[in-house]
Amino acid sequence: MLTTLLNPTSGTARVAGHDIAGDTENVRLRIGVALQESALDPKQTGREILDMQGRLYGLDRAARHERIADLERLVDIGDAMDAMVSTYSGGMKRRLDLAAALVHKPEVLFLDEPTTGLDPVSRASVWAEVRRLNEEMGMTIFLTTQYLEEADALAHRVGIIARGRIVADGTPAELKRSIGSDVVIVSVGEGQGALAGDTLRGVNGLDHVEVKGDRVIVGVSDGGAALSPVAVALSGAGVKVNELTLRTPTLDDVFLEMTGNRMEEGETA
Repeated sequence: MLTTLLNPTSGTARVAGHDIAGDTENVRLRIGVALQESALDPKQTGREILDMQGRLYGLDRAARHERIADLERLVDIGDAMDAMVSTYSGGMKRRLDLAAALVHKPEVLFLDEPTTGLDPVSRASVWAEVRRLNEEMGMTIFLTTQYLEEADALAHRVGIIARGRIVADGTPAELKRSIGSDVVIVSVGEGQGALAGDTLRGVNGLDHVEVKGDRVIVGVSDGGAALSPVAVALSGAGVKVNELTLRTPTLDDVFLEMTGNRMEEGETA
């Protein structure tokens, strides 16, 4: 609906200052869209597709050539720019699709899972370009992703959707703080769990201490600052520390918590 491909059934929304239902032409002139499935003609070259996109947005020949030269750095596919798209890999197609959405320098860029299926190097390249577009060009980017580490790394504001409704909304830091404190996990010598627990309950600044056999779980607001006092206190009490681990909440934890699937301690995202 925000990209004007569907009409809203109710409610209103404005993109770049224009109503998505009553002023679709002005919305479309100001947005770029790279959907999950690329819409590239396999019988054209990458250069031809970017040039055609520029012509559709009214760019003259000189402006198109200049813009394509700029975008070649992002596409980063070398000689393949002049090869048929049918010969491209999936990652190359996604990068070209992103470049096509940027030809006219949109005010708002919509990216639908832009790094799905990309190798780590290509993903890092897309992340770097998204940051550059936002920070250097002031472009607003609306990005959907299933990779929550991607949202954590890139987004200033995150919305989590479950069953068609936004169940959480805020900065990554705010969302992570909303589900609890950092956790320091201490593995101690056999039979020393109770002593370790009693010792740590006397340390200032720890929110709660829980003993599970030879493992002590400590809740604290600032895990990084708590590591040294915890280690010093246990050493002073003669407790053997086998392992000391800091675990901070992640957006995966937030997602599972907000969508009704609480992550238990020790599970991985």
